[in-house]
Amino acid sequence: MMTKKSIAVVGSLNMDVILQIMELPEAGETIQTQKSISYAFGGKGSNQAVSCARNGTQVSMIGCLGQDRYGEQFEKMLQKNNVDTRFVKQLANENTGQAYILLQSSGQNSIVVSGEANRLLTTEMIQDSLPVIRDSDFVLAQFEVPLAAIEESFVLARANQSKTVLNPGPVIEGDFEHLYSLTDIIIPNETESEKLTGIKIIDDQTLRDSAEFFHQKGVKVVIITLGELGVYYSNSENNQTGNVEAHVVKAIDTTAAGDTFIGALLSQLDFSFSNLESAISYANFASSLAVQKLGAVDSIPTEEEVKSKIKKS
Repeated sequence: MMTKKSIAVVGSLNMDVILQIMELPEAGETIQTQKSISYAFGGKGSNQAVSCARNGTQVSMIGCLGQDRYGEQFEKMLQKNNVDTRFVKQLANENTGQAYILLQSSGQNSIVVSGEANRLLTTEMIQDSLPVIRDSDFVLAQFEVPLAAIEESFVLARANQSKTVLNPGPVIEGDFEHLYSLTDIIIPNETESEKLTGIKIIDDQTLRDSAEFFHQKGVKVVIITLGELGVYYSNSENNQTGNVEAHVVKAIDTTAAGDTFIGALLSQLDFSFSNLESAISYANFASSLAVQKLGAVDSIPTEEEVKSKIKKS
């Protein structure tokens, strides 16, 4: 392993189209936006890669863009944020992914994603990216790219003693038995956990049952984010479980909260998972900063900003 922590992110790159509204329309209702349409760099993969980089890690992005007006801008943004883009492919005659975000005045959002180029990430592209997977401490993936590509990246990671991290969002249809067996850490929110396990989280027991579902599939560490209720974690290797409280603030935009959390978490987490609780606490501080700004990438804090907030708490 490299002296400086290194992370490979296999994931999506979307241009976010943000529509600010008072509240979601009812069926058949037409509403007006409160402000003009705004655009921001996003996608779960891109957000998580930038969060890792801004919190002090060496990051490589593996994914696909279109050869359109967004593709070149996106690559420049990643490079500006110290993300290695050697294995980001710009595909001819394809569009860069887009996400349409309905941002309510409460700060909550609803998102519709059009995957476009993200859907074309292949196992061959993953194999071509072996140099960065081989040198990474963690390989991180989400469900906004094809399942076959995720599985291939985790197979290569395991073969090269890298830890694998799955953020199973948004939940898709599929058989995940093989993927679970290749996953060291899974990080769903409570809604994603319920969809995957069939267990509605209502108390401590259902949290434990949800974690046990994933442990039985071979996942060592389960981290379930619960919004304002904080984060639950379970490590089957040492039988440690716990809850880490959230840092509740007035939210302006929650779009990148989860992605900021994951990137910040991995920036701090030891390869042995020995500091899991403190890494989660750090990530909670990072997420609380992200929700106080508009946009995805633009809202992700730096390591200096997070540490400053921790000192003031």
